[in-house]
Order: sequence, then C-alpha cells, then structure tokens
Amino acid sequence: MADKLALPLLLPGPPPPKPLFQGQQPQNPSPPPSPLAPLLQELLIQNPPTTKNHNPNSSQPTKTPPLPQRRPPTSRKSRLGKSQDHNRGKPWSSNGVSPQGQQCLQALLNPQADVDELLLSLSQQGDVQTLSSDLLGIIKGLGFHKKCETALRVFQWMRNREDSPSGSILNGPAVAVIVSILGGQGRVSDAAALLHELQQDGCLIDVYAYTSLITACSRNGRYREAVSIFRKMVEEGCKPTLITYNVILNVYGKMGMPWNKINSIVETMKSDGILPDSYTYNTLISCCRRGNLYEEAARIFEEMKLVGFTPDKVTYNALLDVYGKSRRHKEAMVVLQEMERDGFAPSVVTYNSLISAYARVGLLHEAVELKTQMVEKGISPDVFTYTTLLSGFEKAGKDESTVMVFEEMKSVGCKPNLCTYNALIKMHGNRGRFPEMMDVFEELRSSGCAPDIVTWNTLLAVFGQNGMESEVSGVFKEMKKAGFVPERDTFNSLISAYSRCGLFDQAMEIYRRMLTAGIGPDLSTYNVVLTALARGGLWKHAETIFAEMKDGQCKPNELSYCSLLHSYANGKEIERMRALATDIYSGAIQPHNVLFKTLVLVNSKSDLLVETERAFLELRRRDGSLDITTLNAMVSIYGRRRMVTKANEILNFMKERGFTPSLTTYNSLMYMFSRSANFEQSEVILREIQEKGLKPDLISYNTVIFAYSRQGRMQDASRIFSELTAAGLRPDIITFNTFVASYALHSMFVEAVDVVKYMIKQGYRPNENTYNSIVDGYCKHGRQDEANAFILNLRKLDSRITKEEESRLSQRIAKN
Repeated sequence: MADKLALPLLLPGPPPPKPLFQGQQPQNPSPPPSPLAPLLQELLIQNPPTTKNHNPNSSQPTKTPPLPQRRPPTSRKSRLGKSQDHNRGKPWSSNGVSPQGQQCLQALLNPQADVDELLLSLSQQGDVQTLSSDLLGIIKGLGFHKKCETALRVFQWMRNREDSPSGSILNGPAVAVIVSILGGQGRVSDAAALLHELQQDGCLIDVYAYTSLITACSRNGRYREAVSIFRKMVEEGCKPTLITYNVILNVYGKMGMPWNKINSIVETMKSDGILPDSYTYNTLISCCRRGNLYEEAARIFEEMKLVGFTPDKVTYNALLDVYGKSRRHKEAMVVLQEMERDGFAPSVVTYNSLISAYARVGLLHEAVELKTQMVEKGISPDVFTYTTLLSGFEKAGKDESTVMVFEEMKSVGCKPNLCTYNALIKMHGNRGRFPEMMDVFEELRSSGCAPDIVTWNTLLAVFGQNGMESEVSGVFKEMKKAGFVPERDTFNSLISAYSRCGLFDQAMEIYRRMLTAGIGPDLSTYNVVLTALARGGLWKHAETIFAEMKDGQCKPNELSYCSLLHSYANGKEIERMRALATDIYSGAIQPHNVLFKTLVLVNSKSDLLVETERAFLELRRRDGSLDITTLNAMVSIYGRRRMVTKANEILNFMKERGFTPSLTTYNSLMYMFSRSANFEQSEVILREIQEKGLKPDLISYNTVIFAYSRQGRMQDASRIFSELTAAGLRPDIITFNTFVASYALHSMFVEAVDVVKYMIKQGYRPNENTYNSIVDGYCKHGRQDEANAFILNLRKLDSRITKEEESRLSQRIAKN
C-alpha cells in the first residue's frame, strides 16, 4: 500500500550517530533525578546531621539523620580502602582463613551459636591482620550459606572493635561483602543505612562498597537509586572501576535511557583511562534492545571484533535479541550464520530470538519454519518458543493457528506457563468468545498455575470493555475467593473496568469504598480515576480530583495531565484543552514526551489539524520515541481530510522506521479513499489487510460498504455485507443506516424500507438517523406527499415509534 502512494518524506530525520569508542570528547553523565527510598535518599543528602538514631543490633533500619559532608577520618577512625582479599572475584572458599577461623565459621553455622563468645575466642588466637582476614572470610562464608543475620552480627562486632587497643580490624572488603549479602536478600535500604552510619562515623567508603550497593539496587530493580548512588560516588571523588561502569551501563539499559546518556557513560569511562572489556561490549549491545537500536548494536559488534575481542555466545544471542525486537529478521539470520561459522552452536535462546523477529513482522510461516529447523538440530522448543508463536498468531487474528500451537505445545509435553494462558484469555476475550475464554481460565487453574494480577486484570478489562457489568462484579468476587484481599491495585482495576463499561457512577462508588476501607489513594489511584473520568468527558470532576491531589500533597505527573487532556477532548472543551497545551509548551507544566503524544491524539480526535501537526513536530524535535498509536493518529487526521500526500509521508516514515501498519492504520486509509473519487481503493486495502493475515473488523467492512453505497453501487455494498456476516461479525446500526441512506438517496424507497424491516426482525432498534434518511430522500426528490404518507404508516412498520418521533419527522418535512 505504501509503495503505491510513495512520495518523498518531508519529515526531518535524526542526525547520524557517532562511533562509540572513536574520537569522542568525554561528557559527564547526567541522568534525571528521581524519587528515592527514604534511607537511600538520606545516604545521598549532604546536610549535616543533628543526632544519631540507629540501633546497630537491629535487623530493621530505623530512620537515620541526613548524611554529613565527607570529612577526613579522625585519629580514632580508620579509612576504609583496599586490602588483600584472596577470594575477590571468585566463588567463596576457605582460602586465606586460618584453621581457627574455619572452626569458628563452622560453629557460627549452628543457629544456637553464641556469636560474641566465638568471636572473642577467635580474637585471642592471633594478630590483628590475621583476625581481620579471618573475619572477612567468615562473613563471606556466612553469606555463601545464606546466614545473612549472623553475617551482619559478625560485621557489627568488627565495627564495634574499631577502637580496640589492638588496632583496627574493619576493612573495605568487609563493607563491600556485607552490602552484597544484604542486597542479595533484597535488603537494599538496610545496606544503604549501614553505609550512611559508617560515613557518619567518619569512614570513607571505597569504590568496592559503592559498587556493591549499586549492584544491589540494580538486582532489586531500583534502577534510579542505583544511578543516583553512582553520581554521588563520582561527586565525592571516588573513581569508578571497570566493574562499576559495567554495572551502571547495565542499569541504564534496563531503564531504557536514551542512547546519548549511555554513550556519555562510555566517554567518561574512556576519559578515566578505563578500556571496555568483552562484558562491556555485551552490555552495550543489550542496551540497544529497549530502543530497537539495531544499527548501534551492529556498530558495537563490529567495533568489538576490531579491538580484538572475540564475540561469544552471549554476544551473538544479545545481538539476535536486538534484531528480533527491532523486527530485522533478515539481519538476524545473517548473525545466526556468522555465529555458526565461528563455532557457536545456536541454543534455544538463539532460536527464540529469531522466531520472535519473524513473528513480530507477521512472518508467521517463516517463524514456524524456524521452529521446525531447531527441532531438526535436536533443540527442543520451550515454553517461550510456543508462547511467542501463539502470541504472534493471536495478534494476526489467526485463531485456529493459535489454538493449534497451544495444542501442539501440550502434546509434546511442554507445560504452558502463566503468560501462555494469559495470552489465550486475551485472545478469546477480545473476540467475544467468553465460554472459550473461561475454559482457558479453568484449565489454567487445573494445571497448577495460580491466576496472577495480570490474569484478573485481563478478565476485568475484557468484561469491562464489553460493557458486562455483572461479569465484572463476578470476577471481583472470584478474586476475593482466590485469596486476593481487596487492596489498592484491586480497587484500581475495578475502577478502570467499570469506567470501561461506561458506568462512571459505579466507578466512583468503588473509589469511595476504597477510601472507606481505610486505603488512601496514591498517584496510581488518582490516575486511574482520572482515566475513568476522561472516558466520560467528565472534565469538571477531573478538575476536582486535581484539586484533591494537590490538597493531599500528591503531585500530578505526566499521566495525570494526559488524562485531563483526554477529559477536555471528550467533553468538547477545546479552549480548556488549548490552555493546558499552552502550559505544556511554555514549560509551566514540565514537558514530557508522553504529553506531546497525548496532544497528538486528542487534537487529532478533535480534528484540530494545526495543533496536531505542532505536537507531532515538537515530539520529533525532542527526539521523542514515536509509537504506532501516535503515527496512526496522524494517518487518521490526514485521512479524514483526504490529504493523501501527508498521509503518505507518515506511511513512508513508518516503513523506514520498521513500523508495521496496524488495522487502525488501514482503516484510516480506507476512510480516506471511501470519500474520494478513487473510492474503489478502499476494497483494495481491505484485500491487502486480509493478505497480510490481519482480520478486518466492523469498521473496515462498514467503510467499504459506505464507499460503494455513496456511489449507488448497492450490489457491491451487499457483497461486502455478505462478507461481513460470513466473517462472523455482527452488523451494527451504522451498517444498516448506510444502506437505508443510500437507497433513499437514489430513490430506492422500497429497498430502504426492506432494510428497516430486516433490522427490526433481527432485533435492532432504528434510530433517529434511520428515519431522517428516508424522509430527507423523499424531500430531496420533491416527493413530500409520499414522505407524509410514510410517516402516517410508520407505526405499522415500527410499533415502538412514539408520537413525539412522528411529530419531529413531520416538522422535518415542513422545514425541507
């Protein structure tokens, strides 16, 4: 389709990226600040303390005062720095631990052991250096055996011996080890509190301790805190090591940081005289997955080989994953061939990335062929292989193939996981096949899987968007029976579900019940309430919620303002929408890419061309990541205005950036042609949808029916109608009114009335537009008497017609 409309793209493209490790000037990384957990926040604040308020013997940290400025250690405090650690970078072993230390460790593994007595006895059997080395090995050993509390007590014993006449036994490696142990147990705040206290005591934390804390934050998903600690470390003059840089690069990748931010870390690393290793290169390639940066990944891959590093299986699999997520199936296949040439046999992970690459671009036949190929090579598909194929067929609307994949998966003994079942529930639910959906739900439970929040939310969303209020309530009851205590997330899901049903009063009642239950709203709650109000265009209520948020010291975020924009748009409050947009452009409201995306959507929906284009260009200027929804909004507004050249520019942009047009894209194109002289192109696009494996929806068929009906080609319109019903779709009032209006427009009143009779027989209720079309048709052809006769006999046709409706139609004839 895009090829047939090919015209030069007028939108500006981004500047070409620079090589990673070639001739770049160093920059300091500057990731955006973010809210931190309280203890981590205190660790990073430089205000002087007032009192010390922490019990070192407690396993749970209490609130500590602000972190002091770093000061030189006093004569009674030792500086924490490097010291000999025989096990650094290796699995734990007893090397470097004296026989007495090993005996002490074995005794400490006993839950009934007296820690203080054992350590006191150990301290009397050697010099300070031996004791320090033994205690470090003991802490490591306790961590290896998952004895976190005992390890922490040993560390606190070391710390309390700091002022011993025999000398200092606390060392830097011990700090790094205990931080790692706490992080491994998910106790990141405890680790941060410990470093905080050590700094209060005048100890200078070394790079290994900082790196351990950053790693702990990363492993526990606290990425923004990891970045803030890294920045604080650098500000204090603590020079990162290669490991530190590798960890923070991994964090940046998981956060989806812009590429220029990732690049700035690499530049700073270079300026520090630290050269990347193979792990660095592998991490950088993985960083490219989030933004589909396949060109950058390919460049890093080539540069890695150029500087002398040999790619390993991790490298190849990471590169394949990038190509898979970027929909670059051809490039992925080239990587597979190179991988095999280099002697690396592809694994199930390799093939899963390849299958994902093909499935994402809709090449499902090729994806299935890859599965066959992996089986021939003796590699058994796993649950991720089958779930990827299943999801691909589901998105393509190929339900029979979806079910076949699922059945094959079970027949070969591959047990479906929760993601598999959730995808099947979504498939059946979105297509209105509720008995099949509930069968999958029951199978999920009988298979030993427990429904998770995604499962319940999927059910609530499916029933909600289909207006099935009683089913929404039933799902809620089942959630409670399954042991889900109604908490904030549950209430949020219910508010969303009821609002999708159009039941805004019920949604607000759920909100009130949540408050009555003593559960205070947080930002996510306010946002889901605002989204519910936006669906109904209840902008006054939305403004009230905003006032409530501010009174409750809950600062609205960009999603809150997005919902407010939608509420103004759906409430037809264009001037309020424009005023809010002005605040966004001026910076009075902190500008965010998602806000400009929302401005594209709401302005397009309101048919405000100039405002839509301005928001889109601003998004491009800010290098905001465009998505298919935003691009579809542009195609939609250009399509409604029959601006073929502009619509084609967006199509070309989508093609160049690897976006696959969705059904919404094609529907907008069909609309554009249905109102033009080239109306037959609507059916051409309909056929293209089907050829691509997409399933046309009711909008698709209605648009083509309108295209033919508008031209009086009723046989073609009837042909498309038959195809609509054969596809298992149920026509709506718009479908029938299109036929009625077209027959009346072309003086085919007998046929128009026949359509009305068919509607009533099928259980449809003709609306105001139905009878208006017939009356207007008579009047247009100067047949007012026949129009009056039609109204006089209308009750025989439709027994539910009211006198008020008859009177209104008579007045319409008089006006004509």
